Amino acid sequence: MSSFGRLRLVVLVAAMMVAMVVKASQDYGDALTKSILFFEGQRSGKIPSTQRMTWRKDSALHDGLQIGVDLVGGYYDAGDNVKFSFPMAFSTTMLAWSVLEFGKDMGADLPRALDAIRWGTDYFLKATSIPGFVFAQVGEPYDDHNCWERPEDMDTPRNPYAVSKQFPGSELSAEITAALAASSMVFKHVDLQYSARLLKRARMVFEFAVTYQGSYNDALGPWVCPFYCDFSGYEDELIWGAAWLFKATKIPTYSKYVLDNVHKLEKSVMRNVNGLSYSSVGGSFTEFGWDTKHAGINVLASKLFMSSIDIGSSPFVINSDKFICSLLPDSPTLSVSYSPGGLLFKPGGSNLQHATTLSFLLVVYSRYLSKSNRVVHCNNVVATPARLVQIAKGQVDYILGSNPLNMSYMVGYGKKFPQRIHHRGSSLPSVGQHPQQIGCKEGSVYFGSSNPNPNELTGAVVGGPDIKDAYTDSRVDFVHSEPTTYINAPFVGVLAYFKSHP
Repeated sequence: MSSFGRLRLVVLVAAMMVAMVVKASQDYGDALTKSILFFEGQRSGKIPSTQRMTWRKDSALHDGLQIGVDLVGGYYDAGDNVKFSFPMAFSTTMLAWSVLEFGKDMGADLPRALDAIRWGTDYFLKATSIPGFVFAQVGEPYDDHNCWERPEDMDTPRNPYAVSKQFPGSELSAEITAALAASSMVFKHVDLQYSARLLKRARMVFEFAVTYQGSYNDALGPWVCPFYCDFSGYEDELIWGAAWLFKATKIPTYSKYVLDNVHKLEKSVMRNVNGLSYSSVGGSFTEFGWDTKHAGINVLASKLFMSSIDIGSSPFVINSDKFICSLLPDSPTLSVSYSPGGLLFKPGGSNLQHATTLSFLLVVYSRYLSKSNRVVHCNNVVATPARLVQIAKGQVDYILGSNPLNMSYMVGYGKKFPQRIHHRGSSLPSVGQHPQQIGCKEGSVYFGSSNPNPNELTGAVVGGPDIKDAYTDSRVDFVHSEPTTYINAPFVGVLAYFKSHP
């Protein structure tokens, strides 16, 4: 072959490689915008004039009226029309943490992210406005789940439920503490008065959570279970709330609470898997989500106490490193599974909640490692900060379409995405298209239809494929086709990072 021919071949191969890279790359900025937009589709209450997801209208405008408390607002947790404060608070905490870590990477999306946080915190100010009470839920989940109707139409009972001094719920109160404290830092340089209000309320709610300890499972079990039972105990939320208060205030009382109680995280964690309880695989340090805060506490505290505790002996660093080792595919202490296509799996449904929350911790901890010039040792396997980012990026890219089905699991992103998600508002004709009320059972025909949902819930990340990388695009298969706020919330931060670090 002539030198010219060889040159042409090299150029051709190089061009093909560039094309492959471009094809494999995802538009993280577009995904970020849409992941935040999703929260507008989950809004309860009076829809503002700035609403971009215009097929959603006002709903649940009388929540709390029967007891004289304004409980209008907040978010519906998933594809139903109930407001569950426990997962809502975790979602708000993760949105706030996303902004605190990656807000500078969000660009024009930052104000929208702040709007999403404020929609949650405005509600929690209402839900904690009566001293000695914290509202845990609005709506009757069994009645609601028995109907398929738009939130704008719902006529099921909207009974409010609260924890109190007599019937405590420390995990709920402490998670709301975390949400308010984290959010107070987000708004500190945007709206100082609002920030101060959030922090003052966070401290008050934490005092209530610590003084009157007990699980809301005992107080409100018939209503919150099995939907959002707390299977890991309330001690982790108390430590989590104290950690966020210490980060927000630097008051030693809160750091002392964390350090004095961290040993309580060592106990075995029970997880709910399809209604059954299982002991955590790999230990409590491997768990993080709306129910269990252990890995999040360790990662957050590993930085908070970096100057006051020797890194080598810090329980937060030790357990964070063990957590990382539990995720590395080549680690001898791997405790998660991976699908043939590379998606991380843990037991239970709605699996993408694990992929997004754990990816968030991977990226955050990689930054902490870089700042302290450290790597993680998993016996003979060494994990650099870049390796943690690589694993997280693999999960993000999989969710956005780099998978065996070439399918995005974010609604509205990419050329191929779920069309029949398990979501009442999305699957029923909008109020604009069908002004007449659609009753409880009248919506069943839409639930069972094979037609695509008429309203695009843009940015919604569904439960995802099974462990064999298969996905059935069916409303009936809610384990895989239902979106939730706590899948999206940590994904906002991860996408912001990769927007600036593609």
